[in-house]
Amino acid sequence: MTYISDVLFWISTGLLVPVVVLLLVLFGRSLLLIGTFFGQYMNMRRVQTAATAELEGLTMANVDTLADRLPHRASSLLLTFVHRMLANAGSSAHISRLLSQYEIAADRDMGISKTLVKLGPVLGLMGTLIPMGPALVGLSTGDIATMAYNMQVAFATTVVGLFSGAVGMITLQVKKRWYMQDITQLEFLAELLNRKNTSV
Repeated sequence: MTYISDVLFWISTGLLVPVVVLLLVLFGRSLLLIGTFFGQYMNMRRVQTAATAELEGLTMANVDTLADRLPHRASSLLLTFVHRMLANAGSSAHISRLLSQYEIAADRDMGISKTLVKLGPVLGLMGTLIPMGPALVGLSTGDIATMAYNMQVAFATTVVGLFSGAVGMITLQVKKRWYMQDITQLEFLAELLNRKNTSV
């Protein structure tokens, strides 16, 4: 039993370095996510607000002129798919496929946020528990310096893991709301285009 316990201790201790490295990678990725998220937010306010206003007032009578009233070079996922749907307005199958492709693209954009939400706290907890073993060993032998160092590592990994998870959670919730609003607009446009096709 002692041998098995020693093996488990060696395995868990050996995982500390990979866990810390992964936490540093997640921390760096979360900082990048904050920057890209801010850029997306500014784009939403500047471009998609105007696009949403056009889509809100859309009817079967003015749907044919929608492409001319929307920006063509804006870096917006919503506008990209609106223009694609208008370009394939005569095909219900293409419109349905574009709606599915939009959902896939939206899910891909939320992928890093989902990863941070799931892995951040998990790696933070692993980084907390792994140094506890050496810290307790140091406490039992009176090596306060070793215990203090391992406790420092444990607390630091907890903070980094929770920070990464928090960034992922906040960005994920906001992006979900954005994409739900967008898919509602796209489904409305698809319905208008399909009705126009059947009425012709």
